[in-house]
Amino acid sequence: MKNIVILFSLLIVFGCDKKENVNTQITLTTTDVSSITSNSVATGGTIISNGGLTITAKGVVWSTSNNPTILLSTKTNDGNGTSSFTSNVTGLSADTKYFIRAYASNQSGTYYGSEISFTTRAAGSFATVTSANGKVWMDRNLGASRVATNITDTSAYGDLYQWGRGADQHQSRKSIIIATQSTTDVPGNANFILPNTPLTDWRIPANTNLWQGVNGINNPCPTGFRLPTEAEWNAELSSWTTKNADGAFASPLKLTVAGSRELTINGAGISGSYWSSTISGDGSRYLNISSAGSFVLTHNRSYGGSIRCIRE
Repeated sequence: MKNIVILFSLLIVFGCDKKENVNTQITLTTTDVSSITSNSVATGGTIISNGGLTITAKGVVWSTSNNPTILLSTKTNDGNGTSSFTSNVTGLSADTKYFIRAYASNQSGTYYGSEISFTTRAAGSFATVTSANGKVWMDRNLGASRVATNITDTSAYGDLYQWGRGADQHQSRKSIIIATQSTTDVPGNANFILPNTPLTDWRIPANTNLWQGVNGINNPCPTGFRLPTEAEWNAELSSWTTKNADGAFASPLKLTVAGSRELTINGAGISGSYWSSTISGDGSRYLNISSAGSFVLTHNRSYGGSIRCIRE
């Protein structure tokens, strides 16, 4: 009888130990920051393990101090579950260093991904270049962190905008794709809107006046700048030593082969697509550059392309 009691006690102890050793911690990573402006940044997270429990909340948390937490810092709320998520952080201060990391919570607590630091751009700060035609342009693509050092410099690629949309974070290369078209000029979300059919436009009905001049409704360029016209792109193209991607990079604009976007990112490192403000039927005109040549073509306004702003 004594032996049975001892054996029963050992079973209880080992059973408790086994239960206490169950790992319920969430494992996750923080997405590299992108689309840094003076007051916003795009990032997010990837859930590697939910710890065997349902994830009830997730997002990113940031602060001007190390190791931000959901209790002491500002955070986003990006839903629940184990899917990867994109976080569009706004309301930041210009020219300020921030620390940011992803978080996720389950019944056992809140857990964090690796910490990333970044510095927002100074308010209104950007450099310009003067082209061979005497036109003043921004020295980099919208969303790029620097002037290109070579034609495939990924830090100089920047964002990919749908024609006519403002800087609402849909332009992030990692924004979520949805099919539902917007019925307003400002969709009110950060999603890349790609309808199933037709693929023509992110807006229904279309509005062709969204990027017309510095006072365009959704002009994403800094004050005093706007999208170039088709004629202005053709004028630049005619000044290049070679009418291809090499000539585009050799020009004062140092254009890169930043790719384009539909269901996926296409042609990054091979070709570049630069929007103009000029419309053509159901589409809009853009400058395409590649090793094979450079041409102004027409594409659907749901297409994602680069922006290089020109001074009015």
